[in-house]
Amino acid sequence: MPRLAVFAVVVCVLAVAAAVVAFVEGSFIGIVWVLLAGLTSNMAWYYIRKAKAEKAARAS
Repeated sequence: MPRLAVFAVVVCVLAVAAAVVAFVEGSFIGIVWVLLAGLTSNMAWYYIRKAKAEKAARAS
């Protein structure tokens, strides 16, 4: 897995945890954490798919 994808997954997990804590405490700032989690999950998918495409291009 590409390094940037790993970083994006780590940030996504931390953002989800922060969102859970924020919502449990009754703070609506958790919405920002949910949006950040969505953004970073999309980044992770992008970097994973990009690496697979580059690997397939080199193999053929």
